[in-house]
Amino acid sequence: MSDQRAVPTEAPHRDARHGGHLYMQTNETRNAIVHYVRSADGMLTEAERVPTGGAGSGEFKPISGQESAPNAFEGAGSVILSPDRRFLFATNGGDNSVSSFAVADDGRLTSLDYKPTGNPVTGRSGTAKSLAYAPTTGTLYVLHAFGPDHLRLMSVDNDGRLAVRLERYSVNLPDKPHRVATMVTLSPDERFTLVGTTFDQPPTANPDGSAILWVRGPDGAPKSIASNEPDPDGLAVFPVTGDGTLGAPTFHDGGGGSPFFISFLHGRPDTFVVGQAVGDGIVMGTIAPDGGIQIGPLVTIDTSAGKPSELCWLSVSPDDSKVFATNFGYSNISSYHLDGMRPTIAKDPACPRVPGDGTFRALNGTVSSGPSDSWLTPDGAYLYQIYGNAAKLVGYAVQPDGSLEEITSVGIPYNSPQGLAGV
Repeated sequence: MSDQRAVPTEAPHRDARHGGHLYMQTNETRNAIVHYVRSADGMLTEAERVPTGGAGSGEFKPISGQESAPNAFEGAGSVILSPDRRFLFATNGGDNSVSSFAVADDGRLTSLDYKPTGNPVTGRSGTAKSLAYAPTTGTLYVLHAFGPDHLRLMSVDNDGRLAVRLERYSVNLPDKPHRVATMVTLSPDERFTLVGTTFDQPPTANPDGSAILWVRGPDGAPKSIASNEPDPDGLAVFPVTGDGTLGAPTFHDGGGGSPFFISFLHGRPDTFVVGQAVGDGIVMGTIAPDGGIQIGPLVTIDTSAGKPSELCWLSVSPDDSKVFATNFGYSNISSYHLDGMRPTIAKDPACPRVPGDGTFRALNGTVSSGPSDSWLTPDGAYLYQIYGNAAKLVGYAVQPDGSLEEITSVGIPYNSPQGLAGV
């Protein structure tokens, strides 16, 4: 396997002053990657749509069983680029598979491979949804929302072809046999794999389609199904061995309700930020050489519009000075200053809310456009945000004070799209 792994090579030269490229998956039942050319002034032009060969879930949301809703899999990182920018990988949640593509110097994609993850699909859709890639071992980590086999592994050879491996790992606990995982992240030194969680059991839906966050406990008292609330065990940490396989996980306090999104800082490889979907804010954390986790205080946004805000996706600025947090329930974005281990609010909100078509309600009951994945350009100048229920991808110019000025918008498929990656 080591002879066939993907070895990093010199990345094609792309000057940020001349723009770049952005990739999003449609998650339609015939899934495809949309490739946008990004101009130097932040404008987007669709260049191509390349079929993945796999199936998305379409408008159907398998997490809750809703017929049509944004954020199908309650996850992040479904489209990623290898660090050398040679390959693009994407999940196909509908049929539990992964597709790989070669990335040309001009950003165009060539399909290389398609492989099932090894998890069978039960019901209308699978839930493969998040990816992390270790170039040293050529290992791709594929996370599914539903277990028990949340994590499956694939090997990537030097030509970008995929091979399914037998290893499988769970983030379930004895008293939580049906957890819903959200995102897999690899530490910069490739020594640990971190997995965030949303729910300790799958949610059910109210008549209006919103999810129910409470169940009756053994004593008859209401109990939240949000992970890490109240049990401080919502963040799973797996040690990575020399061949990319994982050791036994340890479970840690994620810092708030539903530790959804995990992003390591660019200049501090032992430091990360976690977005709390039910905790309504962010925390900063550090990971020690032995895998020990330390979590700082939770810093929340204004929740007067209703709880939870479903603050989920994060984009960290290249200089680690700011983080932009997407509020799924509020249909907008908030920004933070990062300094030491205690973030402070920069702009809340950082942009006006983007309305949807009025058909979708978030957990707090507000009508939402369901914003999900975001991506920040390598120079920190532009942020791009999916608004699935509004059927558009919005581009913002980042202002010095952390506010966002809308500069462009392109139409995307209704409710289904997810995943953003770019150069």
